[in-house]
Amino acid sequence: MSQYPTTTAPAPPAPLPGGGPAPVSPPTPRSLAPDLARGMLLLLIALANVWGYLWSDAGSDAAGGRPVGGSPLDHLVDGVTTLLVDSHVKPMFAILYGFGLATMAGRLAARGAHPRTTRGVLGRRGVALIVLGLVHATLLYGGDILAPYGAAGLLALLFLHRSRVALAWWFCVAYGVSMSAGAVALLAPSDPGGASGATEPTTTTYVTSAVERLTATATVTSLYTLTLMFVPHLVVGILLARAGWLTRPAEHRRRLGQVAAVAAAVSLVGSAPYALAVAQVWHPDHTGLAVAELVHHVSGDVMGLGYVCLFGWLAAVWSGLPRRGPVAAVTAVGERSLTCYLLQSVMFAPLLSDWGLGLGEHLSTTQAAVLAVAVWLVTVAVAVALQRAGRRGPFEVALRRIAYGQAHDHR
Repeated sequence: MSQYPTTTAPAPPAPLPGGGPAPVSPPTPRSLAPDLARGMLLLLIALANVWGYLWSDAGSDAAGGRPVGGSPLDHLVDGVTTLLVDSHVKPMFAILYGFGLATMAGRLAARGAHPRTTRGVLGRRGVALIVLGLVHATLLYGGDILAPYGAAGLLALLFLHRSRVALAWWFCVAYGVSMSAGAVALLAPSDPGGASGATEPTTTTYVTSAVERLTATATVTSLYTLTLMFVPHLVVGILLARAGWLTRPAEHRRRLGQVAAVAAAVSLVGSAPYALAVAQVWHPDHTGLAVAELVHHVSGDVMGLGYVCLFGWLAAVWSGLPRRGPVAAVTAVGERSLTCYLLQSVMFAPLLSDWGLGLGEHLSTTQAAVLAVAVWLVTVAVAVALQRAGRRGPFEVALRRIAYGQAHDHR
C-alpha cells in the first residue's frame, strides 16, 4: 500500500489520482474554493437545521415532518428546501471534511512528518470533534453532526493513505452498507418522513432535555459509525484533494462545471418526487413515500458533490481577483466554519426550543427560513469582524491546538 512520502519538499499532486497518493501542496495564498464552499455550506446548514426546531401541539404526520397547518407559501418553501437543501448538506459537509483530512495529511507529509505522527494528529482531531459534538448536543442541539464526523474521521485513518483502488473498494462497500441500512430503516412499518420532524416536545425542563439530546446523539453517532454512513463521502473528499480540484480549481474549471451540471440534473430529477410529497402536492402510500425518500437521499449524495464542484467552479471563475465584498465575507465564514456552525446553535436553540423562548411552537417554515438566513448573516458579520481583527475562530484555534499540540499551532 502506498503512503504519503515523508520528504520535506512537496511533490505536485497528479491531475487525477493514480495508484498511489501524492502529497497535497499547501495552497499559497489560501485557496478560495474550500473556504467559499464551507461559507455557503453554513447557509445551507442553517436552512436545513432550523425546521428541526419547529414543533406544535398537533405534531405532524406529513412527509418531512413539517408542522401541520402550513400555508401554501409554507408548502412551497418546504418543497424547495427539500429539493435543494435537505439531504444535500451532510454529504457536502462530509466531502469537505474528507478533503480537509487529506489536505492536512499532505501538508504534514510535505514537512517530513512520519505517517504515525499524521495519524496521531488526525486521531486527536477526530476524538476532539466527538467530544465537542456531544457537548454541543447536550447543551444546545440534538441534531449535532460534529460527533458523527469525528467518528468517521477516525475510520478514515484506516484508508487515508491507501491507493485509489483501495479507496474505490472502501467507497463501494461503505456505500452499500450505509444504503442498505437506510433502506431497511425507511421501509420499516413506520412513518419514514416524520420520525425526526416537528412534534410536540416530550420534556419541559432543560436538564431532562439535555440528557435526552446527549443520549440520542451518542446513539446516532454509534449507528452512523457502524453503518459506515459518511465513509463514502470522506473517500470522495480525499480523491478531490489528491486531484487538486479545490486547491487548483482554475486547472479543472471545465470538469468542475461538468460535474456540477450533471449532479444538479440528477438531483433535481431524483429529489422531485419526495419534494412534491413534502410540499403536500403528492400523497403517496407508505411504501411509495419510503422509496421516494430513499431516492432523495441518493440524489442528495450526488448533489453534495455537485455543490462542492459548483463552488470550486465559481472559485475558478474568480481566480486571480482580490477577495472583497460578498466573496470575502463568505470566505471569512468558511475559514471559521466550526465557530460559525456552533454559533448558529447558540442563536437557534434559546429562541426556538421549548426550554427557551419556545418560538419553535409558533413559527411557520417560511418564517423559520427567514430566521435561518438572518442567523447566517449574523455569523457572516462575526466572521468578517474576526477577519478584520486578524483573528481565527476560537473553536478552530482550540481544535488545532488539541490536534497539533500547544507548541505547534500550524495554520
